[in-house]
Amino acid sequence: MCGLVCVFKKEGPLEKSFDKLIKNSLQLLNHRGPDESEVYRVDESVLFAHARLSIVGLEDGRQPLKAIDRRGAQITWVHNGEIYNHKDLRKELALTSKASHCDSVVIGEGYLKWGVSIFDKLDGVFATVLYHKGEVIAARDPLGVKPLYFGESQEGVLAFASEMKALQGICDEVHTFPAGHYYTREEGFVCYYRPRFKEERPELREDVFSKLESALRKSVKKRLMADVEVGALLSGGLDSSLVAAIACQELKKKGKKLHTFSVGLDPLSDDLKYARMVSEHIGSIHHEIIFTEEEGMESLSEMIYHLETFDITTVRASTPMFIMAKKIRELGIKVVLSGEGADEIFGGYLYFRNAPGAKEFHKECVRRVGLLYSADLLRADRSTMGAGVEARVPFLDKEFLELSMSIDPELKMVTEQRCEKWILRQAFSKEALIPDEILWRQKEQFSDGVGYSWVDRLKEHAESLFSDRQFEEAKNQYKHLPPVSKEALMYRMLFEKHYPLESIAVQSKAWIPKWQENSDPSGRANTDHIRTTEKKIFTLSA
Repeated sequence: MCGLVCVFKKEGPLEKSFDKLIKNSLQLLNHRGPDESEVYRVDESVLFAHARLSIVGLEDGRQPLKAIDRRGAQITWVHNGEIYNHKDLRKELALTSKASHCDSVVIGEGYLKWGVSIFDKLDGVFATVLYHKGEVIAARDPLGVKPLYFGESQEGVLAFASEMKALQGICDEVHTFPAGHYYTREEGFVCYYRPRFKEERPELREDVFSKLESALRKSVKKRLMADVEVGALLSGGLDSSLVAAIACQELKKKGKKLHTFSVGLDPLSDDLKYARMVSEHIGSIHHEIIFTEEEGMESLSEMIYHLETFDITTVRASTPMFIMAKKIRELGIKVVLSGEGADEIFGGYLYFRNAPGAKEFHKECVRRVGLLYSADLLRADRSTMGAGVEARVPFLDKEFLELSMSIDPELKMVTEQRCEKWILRQAFSKEALIPDEILWRQKEQFSDGVGYSWVDRLKEHAESLFSDRQFEEAKNQYKHLPPVSKEALMYRMLFEKHYPLESIAVQSKAWIPKWQENSDPSGRANTDHIRTTEKKIFTLSA
Protein backbone atom coordinates (compact mmCIF):
# COMPACT_ATOMS: atom_id res chain seq x y z
CA MET A 1 0.00 0.00 0.00
CA CYS A 2 1.13 3.49 -0.72
CA GLY A 3 0.30 7.14 -1.18
CA LEU A 4 0.52 8.93 -4.50
CA VAL A 5 0.30 12.48 -5.85
CA CYS A 6 0.47 13.26 -9.58
CA VAL A 7 0.28 16.73 -11.16
CA PHE A 8 -0.14 17.59 -14.85
CA LYS A 9 -0.15 20.97 -16.58
CA LYS A 10 -2.54 20.92 -19.53
CA GLU A 11 -0.63 23.56 -21.46
CA GLY A 12 2.90 24.78 -20.91
CA PRO A 13 5.40 23.86 -18.19
CA LEU A 14 4.71 23.41 -14.49
CA GLU A 15 6.32 26.18 -12.52
CA LYS A 16 9.32 25.16 -10.41
CA SER A 17 7.29 26.03 -7.31
CA PHE A 18 5.29 22.84 -7.91
CA ASP A 19 8.33 20.71 -7.03
CA LYS A 20 8.15 22.00 -3.47
CA LEU A 21 4.34 21.98 -3.47
CA ILE A 22 4.08 18.33 -4.46
CA LYS A 23 6.80 17.40 -1.97
CA ASN A 24 4.75 19.05 0.78
CA SER A 25 1.62 17.23 -0.42
CA LEU A 26 3.47 13.91 -0.34
CA GLN A 27 4.53 14.55 3.25
CA LEU A 28 0.84 14.66 4.15
CA LEU A 29 0.63 11.05 2.93
CA ASN A 30 3.72 9.71 4.70
CA HIS A 31 1.51 7.59 6.96
CA ARG A 32 0.48 5.61 3.86
CA GLY A 33 4.07 4.93 2.84
CA PRO A 34 6.58 5.31 5.67
CA ASP A 35 9.23 3.03 4.10
CA GLU A 36 10.45 5.18 1.20
CA SER A 37 9.34 8.12 -0.95
CA GLU A 38 10.20 9.71 -4.28
CA VAL A 39 9.34 12.90 -6.18
CA TYR A 40 10.03 12.60 -9.91
CA ARG A 41 9.64 15.19 -12.67
CA VAL A 42 8.72 13.20 -15.78
CA ASP A 43 9.00 16.23 -18.04
CA GLU A 44 8.43 19.96 -17.83
CA SER A 45 4.65 19.54 -17.39
CA VAL A 46 4.39 16.35 -15.30
CA LEU A 47 5.31 15.55 -11.68
CA PHE A 48 4.88 12.17 -9.95
CA ALA A 49 5.28 11.57 -6.20
CA HIS A 50 4.97 8.32 -4.29
CA ALA A 51 5.29 7.18 -0.65
CA ARG A 52 5.70 3.41 -0.32
CA LEU A 53 4.70 0.80 2.23
CA SER A 54 6.85 -2.05 0.92
CA ILE A 55 5.10 -5.43 0.99
CA VAL A 56 5.84 -7.20 -2.32
CA GLY A 57 9.20 -6.85 -4.11
CA LEU A 58 10.89 -5.24 -1.13
CA GLU A 59 14.21 -4.54 -2.81
CA ASP A 60 13.20 -3.30 -6.27
CA GLY A 61 9.69 -1.90 -5.98
CA ARG A 62 10.52 1.79 -5.61
CA GLN A 63 8.09 4.03 -7.50
CA PRO A 64 7.43 5.72 -9.85
CA LEU A 65 8.04 2.74 -12.14
CA LYS A 66 9.23 3.26 -15.71
CA ALA A 67 9.42 1.25 -18.93
CA ILE A 68 10.24 1.91 -22.57
CA ASP A 69 7.80 1.04 -25.38
CA ARG A 70 8.80 -0.41 -28.76
CA ARG A 71 9.35 3.04 -30.22
CA GLY A 72 11.59 4.19 -27.41
CA ALA A 73 9.04 6.34 -25.55
CA GLN A 74 8.93 6.15 -21.78
CA ILE A 75 5.85 5.22 -19.75
CA THR A 76 5.81 6.24 -16.08
CA TRP A 77 3.33 5.07 -13.46
CA VAL A 78 2.53 4.84 -9.76
CA HIS A 79 0.25 2.39 -8.00
CA ASN A 80 -1.43 2.02 -4.62
CA GLY A 81 -2.72 -1.49 -4.00
CA GLU A 82 -1.96 -5.15 -4.64
CA ILE A 83 -2.24 -7.17 -7.86
CA TYR A 84 -2.79 -10.80 -6.88
CA ASN A 85 -2.48 -12.25 -10.39
CA HIS A 86 0.75 -10.42 -11.20
CA LYS A 87 2.70 -13.65 -11.69
CA ASP A 88 0.25 -14.88 -14.33
CA LEU A 89 0.34 -11.49 -16.06
CA ARG A 90 4.15 -11.50 -16.00
CA LYS A 91 4.09 -14.74 -18.01
CA GLU A 92 1.62 -13.28 -20.53
CA LEU A 93 3.77 -10.19 -20.85
CA ALA A 94 6.96 -12.28 -21.09
CA LEU A 95 8.69 -10.08 -18.52
CA THR A 96 12.28 -11.04 -17.87
CA SER A 97 13.97 -11.45 -14.53
CA LYS A 98 15.38 -7.94 -14.99
CA ALA A 99 11.91 -6.44 -14.48
CA SER A 100 10.95 -5.32 -10.97
CA HIS A 101 9.64 -8.13 -8.75
CA CYS A 102 7.01 -5.73 -7.41
CA ASP A 103 3.45 -6.64 -8.42
CA SER A 104 2.90 -3.08 -9.67
CA VAL A 105 5.17 -3.64 -12.67
CA VAL A 106 2.41 -5.41 -14.65
CA ILE A 107 0.23 -2.28 -14.76
CA GLY A 108 2.46 -0.15 -16.97
CA GLU A 109 3.81 -3.08 -18.98
CA GLY A 110 0.24 -4.33 -19.42
CA TYR A 111 -0.91 -0.94 -20.65
CA LEU A 112 1.77 -0.97 -23.35
CA LYS A 113 0.45 -4.32 -24.61
CA TRP A 114 -3.31 -4.11 -24.03
CA GLY A 115 -4.10 -0.43 -23.54
CA VAL A 116 -6.90 0.37 -21.11
CA SER A 117 -8.06 -3.28 -21.25
CA ILE A 118 -5.36 -3.97 -18.67
CA PHE A 119 -7.57 -2.61 -15.89
CA ASP A 120 -10.19 -5.32 -16.30
CA LYS A 121 -7.45 -7.96 -16.41
CA LEU A 122 -6.09 -6.98 -12.99
CA ASP A 123 -7.14 -9.23 -10.13
CA GLY A 124 -6.59 -7.11 -7.08
CA VAL A 125 -7.07 -3.62 -5.75
CA PHE A 126 -5.56 -0.52 -7.24
CA ALA A 127 -5.48 3.21 -7.65
CA THR A 128 -3.02 3.98 -10.41
CA VAL A 129 -1.89 6.90 -12.59
CA LEU A 130 0.17 6.52 -15.79
CA TYR A 131 1.77 8.95 -18.24
CA HIS A 132 2.71 7.91 -21.77
CA LYS A 133 3.47 10.10 -24.80
CA GLY A 134 1.51 13.07 -23.48
CA GLU A 135 -1.50 10.99 -22.36
CA VAL A 136 -2.67 10.90 -18.75
CA ILE A 137 -4.32 7.64 -17.69
CA ALA A 138 -5.77 6.92 -14.26
CA ALA A 139 -7.86 4.03 -12.94
CA ARG A 140 -9.44 2.71 -9.75
CA ASP A 141 -10.34 -0.87 -8.83
CA PRO A 142 -13.93 -2.16 -9.33
CA LEU A 143 -15.25 -1.36 -5.83
CA GLY A 144 -12.92 1.44 -4.81
CA VAL A 145 -11.06 -0.57 -2.18
CA LYS A 146 -8.15 1.80 -2.76
CA PRO A 147 -8.86 5.54 -2.51
CA LEU A 148 -8.27 7.99 -5.34
CA TYR A 149 -9.25 11.66 -5.76
CA PHE A 150 -8.73 14.28 -8.42
CA GLY A 151 -9.05 18.00 -8.90
CA GLU A 152 -8.21 20.93 -11.14
CA SER A 153 -7.04 24.49 -10.69
CA GLN A 154 -7.89 27.63 -12.61
CA GLU A 155 -4.32 27.62 -13.92
CA GLY A 156 -4.99 24.43 -15.88
CA VAL A 157 -3.43 21.95 -13.48
CA LEU A 158 -4.93 18.45 -13.20
CA ALA A 159 -3.96 16.45 -10.10
CA PHE A 160 -4.61 13.01 -8.58
CA ALA A 161 -3.92 11.83 -5.03
CA SER A 162 -4.65 9.01 -2.60
CA GLU A 163 -6.25 11.36 -0.09
CA MET A 164 -7.97 14.71 -0.45
CA LYS A 165 -5.65 16.44 2.03
CA ALA A 166 -2.83 16.19 -0.53
CA LEU A 167 -4.90 18.11 -3.10
CA GLN A 168 -6.16 20.84 -0.80
CA GLY A 169 -3.23 23.15 -1.58
CA ILE A 170 -3.12 22.36 -5.31
CA CYS A 171 -6.71 22.29 -6.59
CA ASP A 172 -9.61 24.69 -6.35
CA GLU A 173 -12.05 21.79 -6.00
CA VAL A 174 -11.60 18.12 -5.08
CA HIS A 175 -13.67 15.16 -6.30
CA THR A 176 -13.86 11.42 -5.74
CA PHE A 177 -12.52 9.27 -8.58
CA PRO A 178 -15.33 6.81 -9.37
CA ALA A 179 -14.73 3.13 -8.61
CA GLY A 180 -14.53 0.75 -11.56
CA HIS A 181 -13.58 3.54 -13.98
CA TYR A 182 -10.53 4.65 -15.91
CA TYR A 183 -9.79 8.17 -17.13
CA THR A 184 -8.02 9.58 -20.17
CA ARG A 185 -8.00 13.18 -21.36
CA GLU A 186 -9.57 12.13 -24.65
CA GLU A 187 -12.34 9.89 -23.29
CA GLY A 188 -12.89 11.34 -19.83
CA PHE A 189 -14.22 8.84 -17.27
CA VAL A 190 -15.14 5.42 -18.67
CA CYS A 191 -16.73 2.58 -16.70
CA TYR A 192 -14.79 -0.62 -17.37
CA TYR A 193 -16.45 -2.79 -14.67
CA ARG A 194 -20.02 -3.80 -15.52
CA PRO A 195 -21.01 -6.86 -13.45
CA ARG A 196 -24.14 -8.76 -14.42
CA PHE A 197 -25.59 -8.54 -10.92
CA LYS A 198 -26.28 -4.84 -11.40
CA GLU A 199 -28.51 -5.47 -14.40
CA GLU A 200 -30.00 -8.95 -13.96
CA ARG A 201 -32.05 -10.68 -11.26
CA PRO A 202 -29.70 -13.28 -9.72
CA GLU A 203 -31.02 -16.86 -9.84
CA LEU A 204 -28.18 -19.18 -8.77
CA ARG A 205 -29.37 -21.91 -6.37
CA GLU A 206 -27.25 -24.95 -7.27
CA ASP A 207 -24.21 -25.95 -5.21
CA VAL A 208 -24.12 -22.53 -3.57
CA PHE A 209 -22.61 -23.79 -0.31
CA SER A 210 -19.64 -25.57 -1.85
CA LYS A 211 -19.07 -22.73 -4.32
CA LEU A 212 -19.07 -20.11 -1.56
CA GLU A 213 -16.69 -22.11 0.61
CA SER A 214 -14.28 -22.74 -2.25
CA ALA A 215 -14.34 -19.11 -3.46
CA LEU A 216 -13.71 -17.63 0.00
CA ARG A 217 -10.83 -20.02 0.65
CA LYS A 218 -9.30 -19.06 -2.69
CA SER A 219 -9.73 -15.36 -1.94
CA VAL A 220 -8.09 -15.56 1.49
CA LYS A 221 -5.19 -17.58 0.08
CA LYS A 222 -4.58 -14.88 -2.57
CA ARG A 223 -4.38 -12.22 0.09
CA LEU A 224 -1.59 -13.96 1.93
CA MET A 225 0.67 -12.84 -0.93
CA ALA A 226 3.40 -10.79 0.75
CA ASP A 227 7.12 -10.65 1.44
CA VAL A 228 6.29 -9.61 5.01
CA GLU A 229 4.23 -11.19 7.79
CA VAL A 230 0.43 -11.06 7.44
CA GLY A 231 -1.95 -10.83 10.42
CA ALA A 232 -5.72 -10.64 10.78
CA LEU A 233 -8.25 -8.44 12.55
CA LEU A 234 -10.57 -10.56 14.67
CA SER A 235 -13.74 -9.11 16.15
CA GLY A 236 -15.22 -12.47 17.11
CA GLY A 237 -18.01 -12.02 14.59
CA LEU A 238 -18.77 -14.39 11.73
CA ASP A 239 -16.93 -12.59 8.93
CA SER A 240 -13.56 -11.88 10.52
CA SER A 241 -13.58 -15.30 12.20
CA LEU A 242 -14.02 -17.17 8.91
CA VAL A 243 -11.23 -15.16 7.30
CA ALA A 244 -8.85 -15.68 10.22
CA ALA A 245 -9.60 -19.40 10.45
CA ILE A 246 -8.93 -19.98 6.74
CA ALA A 247 -5.73 -17.92 6.94
CA CYS A 248 -4.58 -20.01 9.91
CA GLN A 249 -5.10 -23.21 7.94
CA GLU A 250 -3.18 -21.87 4.95
CA LEU A 251 -0.26 -20.60 7.02
CA LYS A 252 -0.09 -23.85 8.97
CA LYS A 253 0.72 -25.63 5.68
CA LYS A 254 3.85 -23.47 5.55
CA GLY A 255 4.75 -24.03 9.20
CA LYS A 256 3.64 -20.53 10.19
CA LYS A 257 1.19 -19.11 12.72
CA LEU A 258 -1.23 -16.23 12.29
CA HIS A 259 -1.22 -13.19 14.55
CA THR A 260 -4.77 -12.01 15.30
CA PHE A 261 -5.86 -8.71 16.84
CA SER A 262 -8.97 -7.51 18.61
CA VAL A 263 -9.88 -4.28 20.40
CA GLY A 264 -12.31 -3.37 23.16
CA LEU A 265 -12.98 -1.18 26.15
CA ASP A 266 -13.01 -4.06 28.60
CA PRO A 267 -11.72 -7.65 28.54
CA LEU A 268 -15.35 -8.75 29.00
CA SER A 269 -16.69 -6.77 26.02
CA ASP A 270 -18.41 -8.94 23.42
CA ASP A 271 -15.81 -8.59 20.67
CA LEU A 272 -12.88 -9.43 22.93
CA LYS A 273 -14.68 -12.33 24.58
CA TYR A 274 -15.70 -13.98 21.32
CA ALA A 275 -12.41 -13.19 19.55
CA ARG A 276 -10.59 -14.94 22.39
CA MET A 277 -12.80 -17.99 21.85
CA VAL A 278 -12.05 -18.03 18.11
CA SER A 279 -8.32 -17.61 18.62
CA GLU A 280 -8.18 -20.55 21.01
CA HIS A 281 -10.12 -22.64 18.49
CA ILE A 282 -8.02 -21.83 15.42
CA GLY A 283 -4.66 -21.64 17.22
CA SER A 284 -3.63 -18.09 16.40
CA ILE A 285 -1.19 -15.91 18.31
CA HIS A 286 -3.72 -13.48 19.74
CA HIS A 287 -3.30 -9.88 20.85
CA GLU A 288 -5.95 -7.90 22.76
CA ILE A 289 -5.82 -4.12 22.64
CA ILE A 290 -7.69 -2.43 25.47
CA PHE A 291 -8.49 1.25 25.04
CA THR A 292 -10.21 3.72 27.32
CA GLU A 293 -13.05 6.06 26.48
CA GLU A 294 -10.69 8.97 27.18
CA GLU A 295 -8.12 7.60 24.74
CA GLY A 296 -10.80 7.27 22.10
CA MET A 297 -12.08 10.80 22.70
CA GLU A 298 -8.55 12.20 22.43
CA SER A 299 -8.12 10.43 19.08
CA LEU A 300 -11.27 11.86 17.45
CA SER A 301 -9.69 14.86 15.77
CA GLU A 302 -6.75 12.86 14.44
CA MET A 303 -9.09 10.13 13.22
CA ILE A 304 -11.34 12.58 11.37
CA TYR A 305 -8.21 14.09 9.80
CA HIS A 306 -7.31 10.67 8.42
CA LEU A 307 -10.89 9.72 7.50
CA GLU A 308 -11.79 12.90 5.61
CA THR A 309 -15.43 12.37 6.51
CA PHE A 310 -17.78 13.28 9.34
CA ASP A 311 -20.21 10.37 8.93
CA ILE A 312 -21.38 9.23 12.36
CA THR A 313 -20.99 5.46 12.09
CA THR A 314 -17.66 5.74 10.25
CA VAL A 315 -16.14 7.91 12.98
CA ARG A 316 -17.55 5.71 15.75
CA ALA A 317 -16.09 2.51 14.30
CA SER A 318 -12.85 3.94 12.92
CA THR A 319 -11.49 5.30 16.18
CA PRO A 320 -11.05 1.94 18.01
CA MET A 321 -9.77 0.41 14.77
CA PHE A 322 -7.16 3.19 14.44
CA ILE A 323 -5.99 2.69 18.02
CA MET A 324 -5.64 -1.03 17.29
CA ALA A 325 -3.75 -0.41 14.02
CA LYS A 326 -1.14 1.71 15.81
CA LYS A 327 -0.47 -1.16 18.20
CA ILE A 328 -0.25 -3.61 15.27
CA ARG A 329 2.35 -1.42 13.57
CA GLU A 330 4.37 -1.23 16.80
CA LEU A 331 4.56 -5.03 16.70
CA GLY A 332 6.09 -4.85 13.23
CA ILE A 333 3.15 -6.21 11.21
CA LYS A 334 2.31 -4.29 8.03
CA VAL A 335 -0.57 -6.34 6.57
CA VAL A 336 -3.83 -7.56 8.12
CA LEU A 337 -6.84 -9.39 6.72
CA SER A 338 -10.26 -7.94 7.54
CA GLY A 339 -13.89 -8.97 7.10
CA GLU A 340 -15.42 -5.93 5.39
CA GLY A 341 -18.03 -6.47 2.68
CA ALA A 342 -19.90 -9.57 3.81
CA ASP A 343 -22.79 -7.63 5.35
CA GLU A 344 -23.36 -5.72 2.12
CA ILE A 345 -23.12 -8.81 -0.08
CA PHE A 346 -25.34 -11.05 2.05
CA GLY A 347 -27.66 -8.47 3.61
CA GLY A 348 -26.23 -8.98 7.09
CA TYR A 349 -27.27 -5.71 8.70
CA LEU A 350 -30.27 -6.15 10.94
CA TYR A 351 -32.43 -3.74 8.95
CA PHE A 352 -32.36 -6.17 6.01
CA ARG A 353 -34.82 -8.29 8.01
CA ASN A 354 -37.48 -5.75 7.11
CA ALA A 355 -36.92 -5.89 3.34
CA PRO A 356 -40.36 -6.07 1.65
CA GLY A 357 -39.25 -8.69 -0.88
CA ALA A 358 -36.39 -10.44 -2.66
CA LYS A 359 -36.20 -7.82 -5.41
CA GLU A 360 -35.86 -4.97 -2.92
CA PHE A 361 -33.41 -7.02 -0.83
CA HIS A 362 -31.08 -7.55 -3.80
CA LYS A 363 -31.41 -3.93 -4.91
CA GLU A 364 -30.31 -2.79 -1.46
CA CYS A 365 -27.35 -5.22 -1.51
CA VAL A 366 -26.27 -3.77 -4.86
CA ARG A 367 -26.63 -0.23 -3.51
CA ARG A 368 -24.65 -1.02 -0.37
CA VAL A 369 -21.87 -2.72 -2.32
CA GLY A 370 -21.69 0.31 -4.59
CA LEU A 371 -21.33 2.63 -1.59
CA LEU A 372 -18.67 0.62 0.21
CA TYR A 373 -15.94 3.01 -0.97
CA SER A 374 -17.54 5.76 1.13
CA ALA A 375 -18.28 3.66 4.22
CA ASP A 376 -16.66 0.43 5.42
CA LEU A 377 -13.86 0.50 2.85
CA LEU A 378 -13.08 4.09 3.73
CA ARG A 379 -12.97 3.13 7.41
CA ALA A 380 -10.80 0.07 6.80
CA ASP A 381 -8.34 1.94 4.61
CA ARG A 382 -7.93 5.09 6.68
CA SER A 383 -8.00 3.43 10.12
CA THR A 384 -5.16 1.12 9.15
CA MET A 385 -3.19 3.21 6.67
CA GLY A 386 -3.27 6.08 9.14
CA ALA A 387 -0.88 3.90 11.13
CA GLY A 388 1.05 2.50 8.17
CA VAL A 389 -0.78 -0.85 8.05
CA GLU A 390 -2.49 -2.35 5.00
CA ALA A 391 -5.93 -3.99 5.35
CA ARG A 392 -6.93 -6.66 2.81
CA VAL A 393 -10.58 -7.60 2.32
CA PRO A 394 -11.17 -11.17 1.02
CA PHE A 395 -14.96 -10.86 0.83
CA LEU A 396 -14.53 -8.19 -1.85
CA ASP A 397 -12.48 -10.35 -4.18
CA LYS A 398 -13.99 -9.85 -7.64
CA GLU A 399 -14.57 -13.57 -8.23
CA PHE A 400 -16.13 -14.10 -4.80
CA LEU A 401 -18.27 -10.99 -5.17
CA GLU A 402 -19.68 -11.95 -8.54
CA LEU A 403 -20.48 -15.47 -7.32
CA SER A 404 -22.14 -14.25 -4.13
CA MET A 405 -24.18 -11.56 -5.87
CA SER A 406 -25.44 -14.08 -8.46
CA ILE A 407 -27.20 -16.15 -5.76
CA ASP A 408 -30.99 -15.96 -5.61
CA PRO A 409 -31.70 -13.30 -2.96
CA GLU A 410 -34.49 -15.43 -1.50
CA LEU A 411 -31.73 -17.64 -0.09
CA LYS A 412 -30.17 -14.65 1.64
CA MET A 413 -33.31 -13.26 3.24
CA VAL A 414 -34.14 -13.69 6.93
CA THR A 415 -37.13 -15.93 7.64
CA GLU A 416 -38.51 -17.61 10.76
CA GLN A 417 -36.09 -20.47 10.04
CA ARG A 418 -33.08 -18.45 8.87
CA CYS A 419 -30.95 -15.78 10.52
CA GLU A 420 -29.01 -13.09 8.68
CA LYS A 421 -26.17 -14.37 6.46
CA TRP A 422 -27.62 -17.87 6.86
CA ILE A 423 -26.28 -18.97 3.49
CA LEU A 424 -22.70 -18.03 4.40
CA ARG A 425 -22.97 -19.69 7.79
CA GLN A 426 -24.39 -22.85 6.24
CA ALA A 427 -21.53 -22.99 3.72
CA PHE A 428 -19.08 -23.50 6.61
CA SER A 429 -21.29 -25.59 8.92
CA LYS A 430 -20.01 -29.03 7.90
CA GLU A 431 -16.63 -28.68 9.57
CA ALA A 432 -15.58 -27.16 12.86
CA LEU A 433 -13.71 -24.30 11.20
CA ILE A 434 -14.92 -21.89 13.88
CA PRO A 435 -16.96 -22.56 17.07
CA ASP A 436 -20.72 -22.95 16.60
CA GLU A 437 -21.25 -20.08 19.03
CA ILE A 438 -19.46 -17.83 16.53
CA LEU A 439 -20.86 -19.43 13.38
CA TRP A 440 -24.40 -18.64 14.55
CA ARG A 441 -23.67 -15.43 16.49
CA GLN A 442 -26.00 -12.54 15.63
CA LYS A 443 -24.60 -9.52 13.81
CA GLU A 444 -23.00 -6.93 16.11
CA GLN A 445 -21.77 -3.76 14.47
CA PHE A 446 -18.14 -2.92 15.24
CA SER A 447 -18.72 0.31 17.15
CA ASP A 448 -21.13 -1.58 19.44
CA GLY A 449 -19.05 -4.72 19.81
CA VAL A 450 -16.04 -2.95 21.32
CA GLY A 451 -18.26 -1.99 24.25
CA TYR A 452 -21.64 -0.26 24.31
CA SER A 453 -20.32 2.53 26.53
CA TRP A 454 -18.12 3.80 23.66
CA VAL A 455 -21.06 5.10 21.62
CA ASP A 456 -22.86 6.17 24.79
CA ARG A 457 -19.86 8.24 25.87
CA LEU A 458 -19.64 9.93 22.46
CA LYS A 459 -23.28 10.96 22.68
CA GLU A 460 -22.91 12.20 26.26
CA HIS A 461 -19.83 14.26 25.42
CA ALA A 462 -21.56 15.88 22.44
CA GLU A 463 -24.55 16.72 24.61
CA SER A 464 -22.25 18.58 26.99
CA LEU A 465 -20.76 20.68 24.17
CA PHE A 466 -23.93 22.25 22.76
CA SER A 467 -27.17 23.53 24.16
CA ASP A 468 -30.37 22.69 22.28
CA ARG A 469 -30.48 26.25 20.96
CA GLN A 470 -26.88 26.13 19.73
CA PHE A 471 -27.57 22.84 17.96
CA GLU A 472 -30.67 24.17 16.19
CA GLU A 473 -28.81 27.28 15.05
CA ALA A 474 -25.72 25.38 13.94
CA LYS A 475 -27.41 22.64 11.95
CA ASN A 476 -29.14 25.19 9.75
CA GLN A 477 -25.75 26.42 8.51
CA TYR A 478 -25.13 23.31 6.45
CA LYS A 479 -26.67 22.46 3.10
CA HIS A 480 -24.88 19.12 2.66
CA LEU A 481 -25.81 16.53 5.29
CA PRO A 482 -26.98 18.90 8.02
CA PRO A 483 -26.21 17.27 11.39
CA VAL A 484 -29.05 15.15 12.78
CA SER A 485 -27.69 15.12 16.33
CA LYS A 486 -25.23 16.91 18.57
CA GLU A 487 -22.82 14.02 18.04
CA ALA A 488 -22.96 14.62 14.29
CA LEU A 489 -22.38 18.34 14.83
CA MET A 490 -19.33 17.59 16.97
CA TYR A 491 -17.79 15.56 14.14
CA ARG A 492 -18.68 18.18 11.54
CA MET A 493 -16.94 20.94 13.47
CA LEU A 494 -13.80 18.82 13.97
CA PHE A 495 -13.85 18.04 10.24
CA GLU A 496 -14.03 21.70 9.24
CA LYS A 497 -10.92 22.52 11.25
CA HIS A 498 -8.98 20.23 8.93
CA TYR A 499 -10.92 20.68 5.69
CA PRO A 500 -12.38 24.11 4.98
CA LEU A 501 -12.96 23.38 1.26
CA GLU A 502 -16.67 22.83 0.63
CA SER A 503 -15.87 20.43 -2.22
CA ILE A 504 -14.19 18.11 0.30
CA ALA A 505 -17.17 18.24 2.65
CA VAL A 506 -19.60 17.20 -0.09
CA GLN A 507 -17.66 13.97 -0.65
CA SER A 508 -18.99 12.70 2.70
CA LYS A 509 -21.91 10.30 2.57
CA ALA A 510 -24.13 9.29 5.46
CA TRP A 511 -24.56 5.62 6.43
CA ILE A 512 -28.32 5.39 7.00
CA PRO A 513 -30.25 2.10 7.45
CA LYS A 514 -33.48 1.47 5.53
CA TRP A 515 -36.75 -0.15 6.57
CA GLN A 516 -36.60 0.80 10.25
CA GLU A 517 -38.38 3.41 12.34
CA ASN A 518 -35.29 5.48 13.12
CA SER A 519 -32.15 6.42 11.20
CA ASP A 520 -29.65 5.68 13.99
CA PRO A 521 -26.80 3.70 12.39
CA SER A 522 -26.09 1.70 15.54
CA GLY A 523 -27.23 -1.93 15.33
CA ARG A 524 -28.71 -1.52 18.80
CA ALA A 525 -31.22 0.94 17.39
CA ASN A 526 -32.89 -1.83 15.38
CA THR A 527 -35.84 -3.48 17.13
CA ASP A 528 -34.58 -6.91 16.03
CA HIS A 529 -31.36 -6.50 17.98
CA ILE A 530 -31.49 -9.63 20.15
CA ARG A 531 -28.28 -10.79 21.74
CA THR A 532 -28.02 -14.56 21.40
CA THR A 533 -25.47 -17.29 20.81
CA GLU A 534 -28.08 -19.98 20.25
CA LYS A 535 -27.06 -22.52 17.60
CA LYS A 536 -29.57 -22.97 14.79
CA ILE A 537 -29.38 -25.65 12.12
CA PHE A 538 -31.18 -24.95 8.85
CA THR A 539 -31.47 -26.60 5.45
CA LEU A 540 -31.55 -25.20 1.94
CA SER A 541 -35.25 -26.02 1.58
CA ALA A 542 -36.21 -24.24 4.80
